[in-house]
Amino acid sequence: MVENVRSAENGSSSSSASSASADAGRGAHAELSALLGRLKAAQRKSGAPDYDTRIDHLDKLEKALLARKEDFVKAIGMDFGTRSRHETLAAEVMVVVNEIKHARAHLHEWMETESREIGWTFLPARGEVLMQPVGVVGIISPWNYPLQLALAPLVGALAAGNRVMLKPSELASDTAEMTKTLISEIFEPDHVAVVTGGVDVADAFSRLPFDHLVFTGSTRLGKIVMKAAAENLTPVTLELGGKSPAIVGDGYAIAQAAQKVMFGKCLNAGQTCVAPDYVLLPKGRADAFVEECKKAFAEMYPLIGSNPDYTAIINDRHYDRLQSYLEDARDRGAKLIELNHKNETLDPNARKMAPVLVLHAKEDMLLMQEEIFGPILPIKTYETLDEAIAYVNDHPRPLSLYFFEHDQKAIDKVLRETMSGGVGINETMLHVAQSDLPFGGIGPSGMGHYHAREGFETFTKKKPVFYQSRINSTSLLKPPFGSRIDFVLKMLLGK
Repeated sequence: MVENVRSAENGSSSSSASSASADAGRGAHAELSALLGRLKAAQRKSGAPDYDTRIDHLDKLEKALLARKEDFVKAIGMDFGTRSRHETLAAEVMVVVNEIKHARAHLHEWMETESREIGWTFLPARGEVLMQPVGVVGIISPWNYPLQLALAPLVGALAAGNRVMLKPSELASDTAEMTKTLISEIFEPDHVAVVTGGVDVADAFSRLPFDHLVFTGSTRLGKIVMKAAAENLTPVTLELGGKSPAIVGDGYAIAQAAQKVMFGKCLNAGQTCVAPDYVLLPKGRADAFVEECKKAFAEMYPLIGSNPDYTAIINDRHYDRLQSYLEDARDRGAKLIELNHKNETLDPNARKMAPVLVLHAKEDMLLMQEEIFGPILPIKTYETLDEAIAYVNDHPRPLSLYFFEHDQKAIDKVLRETMSGGVGINETMLHVAQSDLPFGGIGPSGMGHYHAREGFETFTKKKPVFYQSRINSTSLLKPPFGSRIDFVLKMLLGK
């Protein structure tokens, strides 16, 4: 976020600040437009890379990433203040490496031209679908998983044969610079380019005429990006967020549900777009769930403040935002239960935040209106599964939904009657780490996919081609029309 600061000493006005910002925006747009022009020119000159070239790109990316994995651990740690090394290696580096391995294993199959059926009236013609790179792909990546969410869509774009411009988040500036260094060591600047900068750069980037644009971030910003892209009719993939529910069924053990929900809520301190945002429990089981959450958190994180495994909130603004959610909930009558079993005094400057369970959450509370994106977990109860499903369906479609149950009929009912970007049955988070499952939202939680074959196809133009045979009957379809075409149409359509 950029703030215009009015200086009392020089009397500068908000209008002059706005003018300076506009000038900076125009300058950024001109520079980025020139860069995009160079990538498009290189794409036109070289054409679509062949299979071997694409495999070479993926190999080099994997090798370079593994060689620099500890550098990324350090950079992401600097951006967060504290970020678990193991979380970075598992949830960032490993996810990207697995994406590369999967794309490499299936790329030949994905690139193959598809033969399609031709209607018998057009035989012996034939039809096929060619897989063609769309051109130059733009990627705007967020701060919460600054490596994974930059490089995972890059893998799909490269596998599909495209060139790429990547804009990492300025809120994770050390990681952005490390990503820029990594990419510059592998690719020519007219093949993959990383541009860094603040809001002016991001705004200018979103207004460029890419052949496809990927944005990962909030729903609010997603609307702005989509509006900017619409000016160029640039197709977009939006990976947004929302309030992902976790429903615990009657037939599932509360202790196991608590362990899995707390895992998803505490990974990266809840700063994950698919983290469980709130829990729906069978009526009468909230107290037991709270006790099991206390146990689960204490087992995973014996300490908070000095624990390198527990991630800090990214910056003061987001820390203050989360505190305001708690203050609002407390003022409106909610019961807050802090999971701080050692009663540690946590320094706000370190931005380590103990998880908080919220009972009696009301719909008008900020934490029930906004995606939480932090270690706060509202708990609600339901009388019947139909009531839980209705509650979910009364709210915007989430990026993920989690259901804990062993009864297959109940599972089928939830899958059939709810709509979400993805679903985890008896687990949280892990569906996103599956390289052969597409990842994407629906409605307010996003549109389009990456990961798996669907990611390859996102960045591919599936070009239909019709091959006419030397021997054909098209002359029967041409004017001047007469009795002959009447006979043919009657034979095809009936009386």
